[in-house]
This record gives sequence, structure tokens and C-alpha cells, in this order.
Amino acid sequence: MTAALRTRGLVKRYGSFEAVSGVDLEIGSAQIFGLVGPNGAGKTTTIRMLATSLTPTEGEAHICGVDVVHEPDVVRQVIGYMPDTFGVYDDIRVWEYLDFYAHCHGLGPAARRRVITDLLDLVDLTAKRDAYVQSLSRGMQQRLCLAHALVHDPQVLLLDEPASGLDPRARAELRELLRELRAMGKTIVISSHILPELEELCTGVAIIDRGRVLASGPIEAIEARFRRGSVMRAKVVGDGAAARAAAAFLTAEPEVVSVEVLADDRLEIGVSTDDEGTSALLFRTMSAGHRIASFAPVASDLEELFLQITAPTGDGSSDEDRSTIEGPTS
Repeated sequence: MTAALRTRGLVKRYGSFEAVSGVDLEIGSAQIFGLVGPNGAGKTTTIRMLATSLTPTEGEAHICGVDVVHEPDVVRQVIGYMPDTFGVYDDIRVWEYLDFYAHCHGLGPAARRRVITDLLDLVDLTAKRDAYVQSLSRGMQQRLCLAHALVHDPQVLLLDEPASGLDPRARAELRELLRELRAMGKTIVISSHILPELEELCTGVAIIDRGRVLASGPIEAIEARFRRGSVMRAKVVGDGAAARAAAAFLTAEPEVVSVEVLADDRLEIGVSTDDEGTSALLFRTMSAGHRIASFAPVASDLEELFLQITAPTGDGSSDEDRSTIEGPTS
């Protein structure tokens, strides 16, 4: 099966500065794939090359089997691109905004009316059809921009920081909308530095730092490859004495590398084992008479993995020594 998106050795240089350094990606159809990295990591540059807004310096990229460099006009027919800035026109109505872009894609009057109605229903903006764009909330404008990217029914969506600046309710609405689009068969590539959002949503990710992919694939596969432990937070039933007693017990356990009693008497526990070992540790602690009311990771798995993978190795090894997980995420 042809991958929805594939890149090999994708490079973008600005003079002597290399913004993207040989990115390799392979993304299967009907997936939600995240490009994870800090600001300046090369995510937006990668998205713009895929969207044909920038020409790669080296390498190749194919979307739905079409060459991004040599057939950009064809690529634009199969992608929907939502940049990190809205690009909306404030002084027109919502339906006029979508009508303008549908006309740019060559849709006739009847087709435009049908598409506008369907898209406003999809992004839950039917009630705002005749409202001016400038009157919409940020979350509504974000959904309108997504509708704009969908007017020509593309197979692949490229979304650059789509949740940036949204409140929790708007982010939740956006997540549900993206899941619905995936169920419709769309392949979605999301660039973001909001790691918990991607962890809930994505079927696979690529962790990018300084223009290079350090790891890619399903989150579970990356976790199995790179995890070196985690930080857990526990709530002990009882007073401060009970918390300190549990901390003393945990300190003697071989999997525990650190224990801290926090101001609210919760415990923060650094462990150097996998999920099975952490579960066994919890069982032994409770079997020893320490009553644990809650026991959970401090950070999301993806956030933890990102910090581990992008941290200096401390052993003199270079980033090239880190293996990546390759293959489509389908």
C-alpha cells in the first residue's frame, strides 16, 4: 500500500543555516501523525515544504504518491494546509469566506453552496453562517480555517500548531473534529509543541530537534525503545507521618532512584523500571501496609519521552548514535 506521505533526506538551508537536516518520514493512510518539538526545531519549515510553500534544498517528498518538488500543482489538489496564522478576512461573512476559497478551487455555484453547508455543519458553525469573521472567537476562527482547508475535499491535511492559543474547551472540540476527519479517511499531520494534546490524539509521532528526526513511529514503539524510567506521584492515606514512612520504605527499593515528600504530603518517586516493574513496586508497597490512594505519572508519556530523547546523553555520544524507529504508522 502506498504511504499517504513519505519523505527521504528532506533538507532546507538558508545560507549556512540548516533549518531541516535530512528528515525521513513515512505515514500511512487515515492516520493522525504529530511532529513534536520545541519552537525552532524545524517543524514549521517541514510542514511548509510539504505544503509546497517552500522548496526543499535537498531530498524528496511524496504525498499520495505525487512528488512535492516536481508536481506541486497536483500536490495542492490532494492536501489541505492550515498555517500557524489564521489568514482570515475580518470584513466578510463566514459563508463568503468559504465561498471565496471554494471558487479558487474551481467549484461551481451549486457545488459551493453544498460544500459550504456541509462544512459549516462539520465544524459546528452553521449558526454563524451570516456572522462577520471578526465577530468569531479564536476557537471559532480556528474551526473556520480548518473548514477552508477542506473546501476541495483533500486526502491529506497539514496543520501547523492548530491548538495554539485555544482555551481547553476549544482544544477539546478541535480534537473531536480531527478524530471525525480521520474516521472519514483523512490523513492528518499536526505540528505542535503541546505534547499532552498530541499524546491523546496521534497514532504516531516524530520527535524533531534542531532540524532532525530523533525518533519516529507509534508512541508505544518509541517508548519501548527509549524509556529509561519515569517519575510517579503518590498520595498516601493518613497524615505526614504515614507519607514519611512510605517514603522510607520506597527509598530502600532497588527500582527507586529518588523519593521526595512534597509540601502536601504527596510523594514524588523516581523509578528506573518499566510499567511492569512499577506495578510490582506499588504492589509491594501496599502489601507492606502503606495505603496508597493514588499513583500516577507526573508527566505525560510523550512529554517524558521527548525530554529523555532530546536531552544531552552525558556520555560523549552524538545524536547520530540514537536509533530511530522506522516504517509506516498504519
